[in-house]
Amino acid sequence: MTTPIDRRTLIRGAGALALARTLPAWAQSGHMGLAASPGVLSGESIALTIGTSHFSTGGRSAHAVTVNGTLPAPLIRLREGQRVRLAVTNTLKEDSSIHWHGLIVPFQMDGVPGISFPGIRPGETFVYDFPVRQSGTYWYHSHSGMQEAMGLYGPIVIDPAGTDPVAAEREYVVVLSDWSPLHPHLQMKRLKQEGGYFNMQRQTLAGLLAGRGQPLKERIDWGQMRMDPTDVSDVTGSTYSYLVNGHGTAENWTGLFAPGERVRLRIVNASAMTNFNVRLPGLAMTVVQCDGQHVQPVETDEFQIGIAETYDVVVRPAEPRAYALVAEAIDRSGLVRATLAPRAGMAADIPALRQRPLLTMRDMGTDMGGMDMGRNGVIDLSQPASSGGHSMKMLDPAVAPQVKMGPGVATLSPMPADRTADRPTGLEEVDHRVLTYAELRSLTPNPDARTPTRSLDIHLTANMERYMWSFDGIKLSDGAQPIAFRHGERVRVTLINDTMMPHPIHLHGHFFELVTGAGAHDPRKHTVNVLPGGKVAFDLTADALGDWAFHCHMLMHMHAGMMRVVTVRHEEGTGA
Repeated sequence: MTTPIDRRTLIRGAGALALARTLPAWAQSGHMGLAASPGVLSGESIALTIGTSHFSTGGRSAHAVTVNGTLPAPLIRLREGQRVRLAVTNTLKEDSSIHWHGLIVPFQMDGVPGISFPGIRPGETFVYDFPVRQSGTYWYHSHSGMQEAMGLYGPIVIDPAGTDPVAAEREYVVVLSDWSPLHPHLQMKRLKQEGGYFNMQRQTLAGLLAGRGQPLKERIDWGQMRMDPTDVSDVTGSTYSYLVNGHGTAENWTGLFAPGERVRLRIVNASAMTNFNVRLPGLAMTVVQCDGQHVQPVETDEFQIGIAETYDVVVRPAEPRAYALVAEAIDRSGLVRATLAPRAGMAADIPALRQRPLLTMRDMGTDMGGMDMGRNGVIDLSQPASSGGHSMKMLDPAVAPQVKMGPGVATLSPMPADRTADRPTGLEEVDHRVLTYAELRSLTPNPDARTPTRSLDIHLTANMERYMWSFDGIKLSDGAQPIAFRHGERVRVTLINDTMMPHPIHLHGHFFELVTGAGAHDPRKHTVNVLPGGKVAFDLTADALGDWAFHCHMLMHMHAGMMRVVTVRHEEGTGA
């Protein structure tokens, strides 16, 4: 006798088949860790094919851009000191590319069309060939046509040539991402039409009056400015499904452990637009690596991982029970729960979303004493920044003479604070330990102890209502001049965030040392999340000749103009 199958069962079964088809072996649930994971790509010659697939999760499905037919892309595992040739074939009907995020490679191998190479045309193969000069956790993604948001991203693990200072009996790669069936170009169109299009948590009159913990004066100030303190993320859980290794919460990616084991989690934020807050309730995390660089172990309960950052943590689950691995979007519009468990089939509890965060005057880089409320006490951000009575005192060009004032610059922060010791957005008041950049210290002294010979300020600028993003008020497409460094020079760069959102800023081809007060042990990074109204200083040794991308890693911000080219050249006439 045939058992009737209802429509819901058919849809659920089709979704499971689609998931099984598009997941690589390393990302599948319930295996015993990377040491036992099949399908890892390694060796001196690796072939990758960029193509299209169908992907579905959480009741949402759409066209995806994949590598070797999988989302996420294959895990590439290399060893420090080897050489690798990666032959990348593009079967799409449009140009594509792959950038090796955080890897120190010759600039011709960096994979940014229009800057370091022409891109990979349809039907063509490009061979990336470079020595592996480092170890740690990294990742790769497209730098073409917003393909990264459609699935073209994957992890890289590089084993050290010598002894690994991180001791663990088991390890997993944990790739966090955001997925939407709405094409990223259409998302951008919606944001251009209305900056808060995807924000379903906007302040209401009832909420404004209720306050939700906000002081009355601050509520009135925000109302007068016609700004919304809930404007934390551009693209939200209203369209995104949040994923761990390609799994939504219902699909429950599970990593196995034996009680008492030290488990290393190599966590990569491969999202297009989402900064995540990461925690494992009931398990302390020991941070041992950041952006592929070893740090002195520091124990914490939660950390914020900016887009494109990586963190390696070690956990030691003692009890034979399921533990939740939770990645919550910083605007609290959604989360994804995965599970660490002693056996397959177990599922940890799904925590409730925490209360949405509200921005404060500190996130504006000022207090109301430094602000001109304009005509009738209202700041009209629909007017250009230089529009006389509708502007803020923060727009005084003397604050930042290098910034090109105009409609793309709504605010400048007259009092930006060093926020490297601040808890990041949304985690200011939680009742447990939260990692800050100031707690990160490099495991070994940094290789270049020279004092910088010059300094450079770069403003992160925007008109959020018009969805205009830039560095120093100039979009890349508006003729922004390259940022020039002499080969080998030591420069202190200060990033000043004049917007109300955190920005993960990434420099290709280099590592830099965040200036946190740790001296020779300042943490080395390739991406830094600059908090709203804050500033971050880093010391850079410009040791990589060539042209390099420098940009916000929020994909829509980069495409809207928050990007520049960094050039590193020999000093003229010296040849050195």
